[in-house]
Amino acid sequence: MPSNTDPKHYVAPVEETPLVAIDQVKAEGKPTNLWTDAWRDLRKRPMFWISSILIVLIVVVALFPGWFTSTPPDNNCHLADSNGGPAAGHPLGFTKQGCDVYSRIIHGTSTSLAVGMIVTFIVAFLGVISGAIAGYFGGWVDAVISRIADIFFSIPYILAAVVVMSVLSRYASVWTISLAIGLFAWPTTMRVLRAEVLRVKNADYVMASTALGVSKFRILLRHVLPNSIAPVIVVTTLALASAIVAEATLSYLGVGLPTDVMSWGNDISRAQNDLRNNPMTLIWPSIALSVTVLSFIMLGEVARDALDPKSRAQR
Repeated sequence: MPSNTDPKHYVAPVEETPLVAIDQVKAEGKPTNLWTDAWRDLRKRPMFWISSILIVLIVVVALFPGWFTSTPPDNNCHLADSNGGPAAGHPLGFTKQGCDVYSRIIHGTSTSLAVGMIVTFIVAFLGVISGAIAGYFGGWVDAVISRIADIFFSIPYILAAVVVMSVLSRYASVWTISLAIGLFAWPTTMRVLRAEVLRVKNADYVMASTALGVSKFRILLRHVLPNSIAPVIVVTTLALASAIVAEATLSYLGVGLPTDVMSWGNDISRAQNDLRNNPMTLIWPSIALSVTVLSFIMLGEVARDALDPKSRAQR
């Protein structure tokens, strides 16, 4: 029978808790910043290189269509080739009017990409200015700008663009359709940047600049905006893809670009009546549209992951 006068004490062995790798501070090596870390992460992602190569190829096709085809898109149409299949020098066949499908897709790239670029510039310009001012100055300035953004945000920009293009059908052009889409698509960018500015403006380095007497406008440009712009780049990339889809949708509905302007949306709209007889005239421009949009979406996704430190740490 054990004695109670000499109780044994059991003490768990001391185990040194290893440091978590993510919490280790690398004292050696060059100091990095958000953009350097993002680039190091991006160049390891196959999706980044695939999307970048596709986007570069699309831009080259848009700028130099003559490098890829010598067939005029509209001046060499013959009714004898109506809805014809692939032939020598015409790998994708012919439309109902006897025009070369491949040549029309190549020459239509510049129109779709131009609309996407112009809309992206409008969205970024309006969204960055309004979001930065609203988030940094706050108060009644923030309230007024946010309520204006809410009004535009409550209107689907596709529906608004349909109404605008219906009213301005006489002046339909690349610039008109870009303005119709961009003027109603900027609130998303404004909201994203405003939220980032609200977070960054309370950082220590911003308070230090304020204590040193730096003007608000200078702090906004030199410290707040550069540290808040990363999410906007991601949103802008996705906005470009959405703008290309919006242009194709408007053209398909018959309220987009004039029929004499070559674009993927117009080709899809024209081919819808021949879906049963010659579906490839609709499928080929649809594939071109899908690949372009998918390329920008993929780039936006990898950019979002690379610019997010938490996302990088989890991979």
